[in-house]
Amino acid sequence: MATAPKEAENAIGLEEIHTERQEPPKGQKTFTVEEAVETIGFGRFHIALFLIMGSTGVVEAMEIMLIAVVSPLIRCEWQLQDWQVALVTTMVFFGYMVFSIALGLLADRYGRWKILLLSFLWAAYFSLLTSFAPSYIWFVFLRAMVGGGVSGHAQGLIIKTEFLPTKYRGYMLPLSQVFWLAGSLLIIGLASVVNTTIGWRWLIRIASIPGILLILVFKFIPESARYNISTGNVAAALATLQWIAKMNGAVMPQGELREPTKERRGRFKDLIHPKYLRTTLQIWIIWLGIAFAYYGVILASAELLERDLVCGSAAPPMQDTHDDSEESRSPCHCHLFGPAAYRTMIISTVGEIALNPLNILGINFLGRRLSLCITMGCTALFFLLLNICTSSAGTTGFLFMLRALVSANFNTIYIYTAEVYPTTMRALGMGTSGSLCRVGAMVAPFISQVLMSASFIGALCLFSSVCIVCAISAVTLPIETKGRALQVCI
Repeated sequence: MATAPKEAENAIGLEEIHTERQEPPKGQKTFTVEEAVETIGFGRFHIALFLIMGSTGVVEAMEIMLIAVVSPLIRCEWQLQDWQVALVTTMVFFGYMVFSIALGLLADRYGRWKILLLSFLWAAYFSLLTSFAPSYIWFVFLRAMVGGGVSGHAQGLIIKTEFLPTKYRGYMLPLSQVFWLAGSLLIIGLASVVNTTIGWRWLIRIASIPGILLILVFKFIPESARYNISTGNVAAALATLQWIAKMNGAVMPQGELREPTKERRGRFKDLIHPKYLRTTLQIWIIWLGIAFAYYGVILASAELLERDLVCGSAAPPMQDTHDDSEESRSPCHCHLFGPAAYRTMIISTVGEIALNPLNILGINFLGRRLSLCITMGCTALFFLLLNICTSSAGTTGFLFMLRALVSANFNTIYIYTAEVYPTTMRALGMGTSGSLCRVGAMVAPFISQVLMSASFIGALCLFSSVCIVCAISAVTLPIETKGRALQVCI
């Protein structure tokens, strides 16, 4: 009887894949993927990796921000009430939530690269279909499918994380926020021109072009060597590492590529293994709260601008297609964004990169946990400051800082989650976290677009309270990943 494997199963609650373990001859040098990645160092490959995988953020930002810039137009076209507009965003994130777990499981079993490609094809297809939606119901369903595809874009971050040397992760991963900013600004800029000329349907079609183009350059990035080695595909992992070393002009470590025992990959119960249970639960709380705050800020900004609720605003009124009609006073009001509104959205969006240098310093010198605690606490404060009666410029300033802070929160938790889990469950860890994150995003529209209309201070206090809970969860996380090598298995 094989008693040793049974004891291992009882100890860690996993089913082992029983493979023949050939020990290297005595005295023969060996190295791991981690050691190879550190020895090869940073070079031309990583720059290409940063540009190509980072660009997935452009596409994701355009698809997610699209709802904020088309909501006034679909409200007007289909005469929607507040809850119906909020439901569109909620269903996008419902699709994201459902697919995020499934794609995370598939990525741990079949590869990050394949799932990333599949998710881009899926999102581009359903995004184009959305532009032909004949009714509100079809629009909601198709955008939910787009959300499902976008959920797989997180595999781009995982591929970057698994190829980057330890000392560069804390610097390069936060810089990826530049791509999200570029996507957000691009969709707002396009909306300011396209919405007022050829309409929102053409905006959706144009917005799908970057995703289609990006698919064509994925072939230049290989499958993760860490994933290949975790599946026992040593030859593929070695070939990838040798190619990277050649591209970087570096030398591979001497010896034979070896890794510890192989384990079953992509199993949900790995996440609640005693070693990671507390970490997983606190990460889920933080992801949920950060998404709630992030999308709450975006949608609240759009709602304030659409309804012109800025206290003491001296800004010119929005374009109003039915100023004196009974329809304009109904719950299905029809106010379109004017130039001033798009300008404010652009200014506040630029805030997403304003704190990036400080965020990078905090992540690398204070650590992931303390840095996240500080930015979450400041987010809570600025939500409350948004209630101060001020000018349009003052409100824009508060929104600018809020966007900077919520963006810093996302930067930090993305890095922490990708670092804290081992290779055998990294994609699943990101997938489940992303899924819980979308629960917060699903609730946010009803607070920003429905509750805020009834009680402005009530909505802001709710956002602030959630951020405080997240700050406490962040600082009490049991594992600090600053300077820590990526783990291979539990």
